Amino acid sequence: MNWETKVTKLLDIKYPIIQGGLAYLAYADLAAAVSNAGGLGQITAMSLETPELLREEIRKVRKKTDKPFGVNYAIGQHGRPFEHMLNIALEEEVPVISMTGGNPSPIFKRLEGSTCKKLVLVAARRQAEKAEELGADAVMVVGQEGGGHLGKNDLGTMVLVPKVVDALKIPVIASGGIGDGRGLMAALALGAEGIEMGTRFIATKECMHAHPVYKDRLVQGTENDTVVIKRSLGAPARAIQNTWTEEIIKLEQDAVGYEGLKDFISGTANRRYIYDGNTNSGYAWAGQVMGLIDDVPSVEQLLSRMVKEAENIREKWTN
Repeated sequence: MNWETKVTKLLDIKYPIIQGGLAYLAYADLAAAVSNAGGLGQITAMSLETPELLREEIRKVRKKTDKPFGVNYAIGQHGRPFEHMLNIALEEEVPVISMTGGNPSPIFKRLEGSTCKKLVLVAARRQAEKAEELGADAVMVVGQEGGGHLGKNDLGTMVLVPKVVDALKIPVIASGGIGDGRGLMAALALGAEGIEMGTRFIATKECMHAHPVYKDRLVQGTENDTVVIKRSLGAPARAIQNTWTEEIIKLEQDAVGYEGLKDFISGTANRRYIYDGNTNSGYAWAGQVMGLIDDVPSVEQLLSRMVKEAENIREKWTN
């Protein structure tokens, strides 16, 4: 099967599969493994404490692969400065920069004149149109099935992706609810030029920062084991259901606002679960695709399996 799409040509990758930014989890081992397997791996910039730590991660990736990779910037974290982190990616001539949350305009301005490709994660058609106007090379469109931060309109991937495809000239990358070759082929059928996966890449051997308890929860869980938190803040996000998220939802119903929620939704609380395996004193992001996860393969095994599944589907379609 010919895997060339507008996204593979844009990013110079073999398969149209992109690894999500994955706060506190997407570092050199995972990024390099995804790129070596034919996709586009990414480093999460804003989870690192200093610019020099980001530089170290970028250089680690380059020691592990000669393939393209990206750096993701989650720019909607309560106004946390990102310019100093962005400078590192430019100095290191990172081939791809992606943006999640917030207004990407400052990043676009800073990237003027650079050769790096610009990807923007969006959760609504209007956001996608704005990203195209600003100069994005492609948009990643996440449906409400996805893990982490989502759109406010509860639109599923099956509806949102074709709506955005019809509205844009630049390539669209589908995200949310995708974790196997069936999801990949479905996304292509919807008009997307590739996919982004987050949750599925957490349950891989090379996602070394994720605690075994977290990975096991993804394997053992079902599509009904996630909840959406932070709706009251206008920033809905999907996480694994546990006593901690139940408390968050109760506090939201009590209208405590950000000040009343901040300790519960903090990065510290997130890390207690994903790093330490403390499942009832923190939270962990996950999409509904956890219902399709039943093992923890290597990244190479995962992508090879997905490609084989997709090619089998294509063969059925043509016979």
